[in-house]
Amino acid sequence: MASRTINPFTFLQQVRAETAKVTWPSRRETMISTIMVVAFAFIAAIFFFAADQLMGLGVELILGIGR
Repeated sequence: MASRTINPFTFLQQVRAETAKVTWPSRRETMISTIMVVAFAFIAAIFFFAADQLMGLGVELILGIGR
């Protein structure tokens, strides 16, 4: 791939043109996505906490060690 030297002004014009082509999410879509990420992170935290507690209980019952 051959590299060309591009004028910084031309480069910024090209960046601006490409940015204009991007379809940005609306505020509502961003809020819904954010709420879903937080909710699923909370659900995952609860799941892993429960799994850890069950495995700890299993190790304690089987080996008699822990806690």
